[in-house]
Order: sequence, then structure tokens, then C-alpha cells
Amino acid sequence: MAYHMMSFRRHASLFIFLFGFVGLISFPVDATIKKYQFDIQMKNVSRLCHAKPIVTVNGRYPGPTIYAREGDRVQINVSNHVNYNISIHWHGLKQYRNGWADGPAYITQCPIQTGGSYTYDFNVTGQRGTLWWHAHILWLRATVYGAIVIMPKLGTPFPFPQPAREFEIVLGEWWHKDVEEIVKQGNQMGLPPNMSDAHTINGKPGPLFPCSEKHTFAMEVEKGKTYLLRIINAALNDELFLSIAGHNMTVVEVDAVYTKPFTTQSILLGPGQTTNVLVKANQLPSRYFLATRTFMDAPLPVDNKTATAIFQYKGVSNTIVPSFPQLPNANDTNFALNYSKKLKSLNSAKYPANVPLKVDRNLFYIIGLGMNSCPTCINGTRLVASLNNVTFVMPKTALLQAHHFDIKGVFRTDFPDKPLSKFNYTGAPLTANLGTSTGTRVSKIVFNSTVELVLQDTNLLTVESHPFHLHGYNFFVVGTGVGNFDPAKDPAKYNLVDPMERNTVGVPTGGWTAIRFRADNPGVWFMHCHLELHTGWGLKTAFVVEDGPGKDQSVLPPPKDLPKC
Repeated sequence: MAYHMMSFRRHASLFIFLFGFVGLISFPVDATIKKYQFDIQMKNVSRLCHAKPIVTVNGRYPGPTIYAREGDRVQINVSNHVNYNISIHWHGLKQYRNGWADGPAYITQCPIQTGGSYTYDFNVTGQRGTLWWHAHILWLRATVYGAIVIMPKLGTPFPFPQPAREFEIVLGEWWHKDVEEIVKQGNQMGLPPNMSDAHTINGKPGPLFPCSEKHTFAMEVEKGKTYLLRIINAALNDELFLSIAGHNMTVVEVDAVYTKPFTTQSILLGPGQTTNVLVKANQLPSRYFLATRTFMDAPLPVDNKTATAIFQYKGVSNTIVPSFPQLPNANDTNFALNYSKKLKSLNSAKYPANVPLKVDRNLFYIIGLGMNSCPTCINGTRLVASLNNVTFVMPKTALLQAHHFDIKGVFRTDFPDKPLSKFNYTGAPLTANLGTSTGTRVSKIVFNSTVELVLQDTNLLTVESHPFHLHGYNFFVVGTGVGNFDPAKDPAKYNLVDPMERNTVGVPTGGWTAIRFRADNPGVWFMHCHLELHTGWGLKTAFVVEDGPGKDQSVLPPPKDLPKC
């Protein structure tokens, strides 16, 4: 840890020297302002024997890591030099009262147009750990993404053994062709776009792919030392297993929340999720593969190819062929369910799990796939997705701006709290009457009220697992199960003591997940499936959390450089 802390201090000192960061009067005396410049620019990148231009930040793929400490203020100026509109989301940062810095295009801001700039200005309050950032418009996050590392306040140790060093492991996907063209082609046909051609680890697929020997990420470790891996699933559409040959991992954090530590041979991350693990270099000095591949327990095609990195002991020759880990089977439902059950909040005196025990508002959302009419599409229909049979339509004015400035006609606040009709949600596949209603419909939530939301998968076309992300909040995962949620019996089985607190949760295939949160962050907050395919099909909505009565309980005024639509 000493090595990393020295490195972190040098990094921070360099930025202070370059930019002359000073604390502002309104900030605590120990607060630091971290400034970054993100230039959105095209860059020719070669992978799998093919070169293509991709959208990047500062010409880097993946993009730069944002380093901060709990309590810091961060200012990131984003300048757009490409022909796409752009916005950046700081995934997992709560942005208290400050939705203007959250980033989803047409939800909290209009996108940054070509030639424009916008400064995301936010505080890192009450959070520490691994999060990430990514483009939040079109499918640009295929290449526009990077890690966020938030260190604890100075003098505050980790609640687990201090590692000798840390590594960031960012999992992604790679397409041979232009991703936006692939998506456009799929939309024109009313069908899913072609799946990715490879998975990547820190932008590199590893030596199992052609022309990829030099495109392999390697970590050098020393026998007897312990390392912290900050692992992020930045893939667009795939839940991913990860294992290291010959080594166990101890899970200590997910989504920037400390967990009760547990040891496992493999971990599972849905798109948008992060996991920190400790790995002890306690095996025979050699070379070991770190490998990742898709989890899919529904009858759907996926990119099932395995990406690899190398966990290499110091002094070992590069000519040694790395050993391969035993990953779970691609459809190992039992592993997925048992792994999620092991995730529990640390719930210590310093890091309590403040689970809402009383619920003011009960919501029940069913997840469905459907087919709406499309005369120009191949089959005369277009695949869509819905919550409570509502396929969300993106507005042309950002929802937060419409809410804050009381602009009429942009959205309706009548999103249904429950489905209009009950049925056997996870029974035999339902392939008739699959049309959905469409609209920009959201739910209005009273400030500081407590909310329980049950997300229920259905067999409309097919069952499938869905990773759901709520912007502006963490929530507690109080229950999960397979089959139909039973409101008379299942709440009695909830974990209300130490449930996992996080910002992105998987709804199991043919099952349900119950979450709880306190609506204490005013603004407009996006909630959506983090499978980019489903988000584009309309599997999303938003919560309008009303202002509270106190002077610090309302949305902050918008910044002067807020982009216009």
C-alpha cells in the first residue's frame, strides 16, 4: 500500500502543480480540487488484425482514470472534437442536489455538441472505492470509458489488509466494424445488432485472439504480497465471470461499498458493476491467466469468447505458457444466485447499513420484451422493451431542465406503480399481444420518502437477466428470488440487517429483485437496464424526486455553461 499511496500522492501533487488547485472558501479547508481535461477525439486503433477509427478521450482506449479522495471537488472539462454529440456519466457518484453533473443525455443535460465544451463540477461526498465513467449517449461507451478511483480520506485505512499495490481491471467489448453503423443497421431491420467480436481487459483481448500477443495486459506481482484488483465491467451487453488461475480472490467491495469479506475462485459482474478483490501471490512463481467470459443462462446468442490478461510473478520468463483458470460454465445459474447471496454490506459502526425498515411507497415493475409495428422493418415489427408495458421515449429537452424550469409538455408523471394487469410473469413464453405503450413517463417521488421497488423479469418473448442501474442513489438489495414475486410471503425473507448496498443490481433470469432506498436526493434520476441493447429498446424510466423543505434540500442552480438542445 505504501508504494501506491506514494504514487497517488505524486499524481495528486503533479496535478496541483500543473493547475494550481486551491480550496474554495465554501469548501472544507482540507478539500482539494482535482481538475481534468477530456478531449473527445477520433483515434485509429488496431485490434484483432483490423484497424478502425474510434471515439476516445485524449486519444486513449480505455480513457484516463480519475483519481480523487473522499471529500474532494472534481472538475472535468469535456471538449467535443468529433462529429457525434457526447455526454459523460460518472457512474455511481451520487451527485447530491447536482444532477447537472450526472451526465445522461436528454435526462439531466442536453448533449455536448460538436465544437462545444462543458465542465462537470461535483463533490465526492461520503463515497470511497471503485466507480467508473462512460459516455451516456448512443453506443459511444463501447470505447469512451474509464475508471474512477476514490481513496479514503487521509489517515483512514481500508477496513481490510492493506495491499502492496493496486491494479485497475476494466472489462469491455470490441467490434471489428463501426459500432454506431452496426446499431443503425439493426434498428433499420428492427433486430438486435451484431454481437461484439471480442471481450477486452484494459482494452486488450489477450493472446487467445489473432494478432493480440502485444495486445495483452500483464500485472507483475511478488510472491508473498497481497494485491488489490479494482475490477469494472464496462461491457455493453454481457455479464461476465472472472477468475485467476491457481488463485483465490477475497471480495471486499462492490460498487464502492465495503462488503463482508468472502473468498471465491470466481466473481460475476453485470455491466456497470464494480468489484474490488484482494489476491495473495502465494503460488509457485509462474505465469497465470486472468480470464473473463460471458454468463448467459437464457437461450440467447452472446459473445462467448474468452479474454485474458496475465498475472505474472517477478523474475519469471515470458516464455512460460500461462496456466488457465477454471471458469464457471457459461450458463451456471446456481453459481450466479449463490454468489449474489454472499454479497453483504460490512455494516460496521464506521460503515453502517442504514436500511429503510418502513416503506412509504411500494413499486412493482415488470420487465418485458415486445414487438411494435414497423412497416419498414424486416418482419414488419421492431423489437422493443418495457417496464410495466411502457416503452420509454427519450425527450428532445433534458428532463431535469424541464423539471427545474417548469417547461410543460416534455414528460408526464403518471408512470404506473404496478402493471395494469397481473399474469403468470415467468410461466410459458408469451408470444401474442406483445405491443407496448410508448411515452416519456416518469414517477414523482416525495422528498425523503422511503421506496421499495420490486423488479420482476417476465417471459414476454423470453426470460433473461437484467442489470438495473439507478442514477443519483445507492440502494439496498433486500431480496431476490426465482419465479414470481409473492407479496404475501417473500418480504418475510428479506435481509434487513446487512443487505448489499450498491448502484447496479442484476434481476435474475425468470426471477425478481427487491431494492429499498430513501429518496433524499432531489432532481431527476434515470433508472435503466445497463444492457445497452435493452436501454435503446426503451427499458428505462426516471424518478422525479421533489425538493425538500430545507435550504439544502433542493436542486442546485444550473451551471452557466450547461449545453443547450
